[in-house]
Amino acid sequence: MKYKTKEIKSLCFILSALLWFAVLPGRAERIITREVDWRAPAGGRIRQVRFRIPEEPAAAEEQAKALSQPTSGNVIDSPPIDGFVPWIAVTATNRRLDEGEVDAVPSTSVVGQFTTSNWQKDFAIGIFDTGASAHVLSYAAAVDLRLNNSAYLTDNTITIAGVTGSVDAYVSYPLGLFMGGLNLLEPNQTPDREVKLTSVNGMVGEYNVSVLVGQYPGQNPDLVTAVGTPMSVFWTTLIQNDHPITAVHKGEVYTGPALSFYSAEEESAPSYRNRVPLELRPLGAIAVQYIPYDIDDLFNFDFNPSSPSVLIGTGSQSLFFVHSVDLTEGERSAIDRSRFMLDTGAQITVIGDRVAARLGLDPDGWEFQVPIQGVTGETIDAPGYYLDSLSIPAIGEWLEFRNVPVVWLEISSPEGGKLDGVIGMNLFTEYNLILRGGGLFLEEDPSLEFSRITLPLTGDIAPEGGDGKVDMLDLAAFSSSWLSQSGQSGWNSAADLAGSGQVDLADLNLLAEQWLTAALP
Repeated sequence: MKYKTKEIKSLCFILSALLWFAVLPGRAERIITREVDWRAPAGGRIRQVRFRIPEEPAAAEEQAKALSQPTSGNVIDSPPIDGFVPWIAVTATNRRLDEGEVDAVPSTSVVGQFTTSNWQKDFAIGIFDTGASAHVLSYAAAVDLRLNNSAYLTDNTITIAGVTGSVDAYVSYPLGLFMGGLNLLEPNQTPDREVKLTSVNGMVGEYNVSVLVGQYPGQNPDLVTAVGTPMSVFWTTLIQNDHPITAVHKGEVYTGPALSFYSAEEESAPSYRNRVPLELRPLGAIAVQYIPYDIDDLFNFDFNPSSPSVLIGTGSQSLFFVHSVDLTEGERSAIDRSRFMLDTGAQITVIGDRVAARLGLDPDGWEFQVPIQGVTGETIDAPGYYLDSLSIPAIGEWLEFRNVPVVWLEISSPEGGKLDGVIGMNLFTEYNLILRGGGLFLEEDPSLEFSRITLPLTGDIAPEGGDGKVDMLDLAAFSSSWLSQSGQSGWNSAADLAGSGQVDLADLNLLAEQWLTAALP
């Protein structure tokens, strides 16, 4: 296992290294901006992150060293700001039930006729997103799946609220929606070659389900394709971070963990000994249903969906909640917070006003800042902080984190009011996960099982073969190959961490992410 320190340490290292290489003259800037492409809750996108660091690189290095002492047990030291994205392949069929049947039906295989004539080529890439209360297809995905026409879309619209405003999306007629991991796509693809869906064996899904479909984006960004809790509630989902997969589709590169889906009764479904109890909240969900449009008279119902299929609870759609979260910052604490939502579609972890107040955070004293773009295209700047600790009680070993990056952002709760926060995937980059659905009436509660994995220690290049830590020996070996290319004098293939054939800033960034990291014995 390995442990990382605060991300500010990596940026300070980059500044120091750049000064050493004479790439940047003079003193470091106080605000450092890094371009990113991260997923935030409520459909938000983060395009950059800004860090505040000490003006003297030497002071930053001392701060980093103070944070780099090894930990023990199951504590994760300084998880990254951004986590993984659980990408999935998505396809659709025309399978629906008769009018009057409003329940979605789970299916262990693809049933019905594909909505496209070439299912191998015309599919979509989406996110397995437990933070989505309904399934959402982007406009681009609807075009790929041939759903952007009156045969599949009603005239009814629903308003989707985001962090900066809201947009309208069409409500579909009932159809079949199915998902599978990226392993179902052709392997080893390059941007100049169209990837294909090789098989639908291994896909699961549901039919007679109504989804939301984005309108032509125009001036606004397109919606994100997301398969939400109304699907995940039926399945056991294995998320393998120790088995990353990269696929290229429509010129876009997608990298994420391998995902596999099992029915709740399937004997071959894996299990881990450590388990976080979850709840579907609001309580009382009984089924995944769409709401019919209107009643013409007592004997003539219009069963066209007026809203998409959601987990119908006590007056609201239900989502997965973590039963308890403890946070500390200095002498202050926010203990046993119960309004944290589990969001596999969010790469960041979020806290709301109530928790920020309990921890005594200063809105102007942020340590990093993320501009979050909402569904309308508008952007807000959200402050970020490194909390001393965040713990999630579990059966078996607790999940415990220190130097935890969180973003302060208010997000609405399906229970009404605001969430205490969102547990994002940045906390789980060093774990394999099993999300067990359930929680419907008379079913067992859902849970999140986890198992720690060993990740490679990138940057441990000296001495030859590595010594189990990333330190000045590695930086010296790296600097001797700076800006060299394959075949040139001074070339060191071990220093080409990004595999580009040249030792440059991409490699320096990877080395910085592991700086002062050590593998545990």
